[in-house]
Amino acid sequence: MKNDVLTYSSEEETQILSKDLQPEDQEPQFLSLRPTMFSDYVGQDEVTTSLKIAIEAALMREEPLEHVLFHGPPGLGKTTLAHIIANEMGTKLTVTSGPALEKGGDLVGILTHMGEGDVLFVDEIHRTPKAVEEFLYPAMEDFAVDIVFDKGVHARSHRYRLNRFALVGATTRVGLLSAPLRDRFGIFRSLDFYDVNDLVKICKRSAELLDIPIDDKGAVELAQRSRGTPRIANRLLKRVRDFSQVRADGIITKEIVIQALALEGVDEKGLTSLDRRYLQTIINFYKGGPVGIDAIAATLQEESDTLVDVVEPHLLKIGMIIRTPSGRKTAESAKKHLACMEK
Repeated sequence: MKNDVLTYSSEEETQILSKDLQPEDQEPQFLSLRPTMFSDYVGQDEVTTSLKIAIEAALMREEPLEHVLFHGPPGLGKTTLAHIIANEMGTKLTVTSGPALEKGGDLVGILTHMGEGDVLFVDEIHRTPKAVEEFLYPAMEDFAVDIVFDKGVHARSHRYRLNRFALVGATTRVGLLSAPLRDRFGIFRSLDFYDVNDLVKICKRSAELLDIPIDDKGAVELAQRSRGTPRIANRLLKRVRDFSQVRADGIITKEIVIQALALEGVDEKGLTSLDRRYLQTIINFYKGGPVGIDAIAATLQEESDTLVDVVEPHLLKIGMIIRTPSGRKTAESAKKHLACMEK
């Protein structure tokens, strides 16, 4: 079954639901870079292997896939995997997000339009309001929603049966999910940062799709500066492409990558200007730590959530900061790296 676009009469429902890709993702270049089948997907081998088995078994039994929960840092492929699941199952994908589901009626309207075996993808599912989340419990377990009519002594409940569907949830903060919701997912998979070899394959694949010549050293240099994240690799590839077409002969080499990303403020370890300011703040203002995240955020005049979700995962991964019970501390490698950058 093709991924048709859902349309509704009310403007509110149209805002809640979306096409298979969000508006900002509907550029032809982005569409061409997103893998649509497992055969095109690079990395996360354990996750994809278990999903392939689950999908094949569900198809053999002619049942919907079990509900799936993906968690991990942004940009690692959670949304892409939801699209691939729908394509591999041959069903329709409906995309929404936790913050967009403001009240129970929003979710009920979506669920009642789901076809047999369809996939509902809820991004940032941990931000779903509690009142809406409670509608998900019977929907996920019994494929039904309980609707209450009238109020007070005249109130009566009606259980509406739904078509069997598969819910795919994505979250960057699995700890914020309530236990009742988390326990209703049958497949629970964590996505980790990509290694350089997988990112090199992704860079070469994306370059081929975008019709950009890139050599091996250029792909390696780009992969090493991509923070272990395919989304960042693709974004930096487009910036390097622009630079190579304007300032060079259009071929991406190691030297071109270095020059282009220097303008973007991305150094050899993938650190941005915000990352370096974060490290410098701990070192210069707080003598290397330990210091609380709120104090760092106040000094940098940034939101603490931005630092926790965007800055810290990569710095923790490469061992430049350490989280302790009393706060954040910088490692010796951070001081050496900043000293090298200043030379």
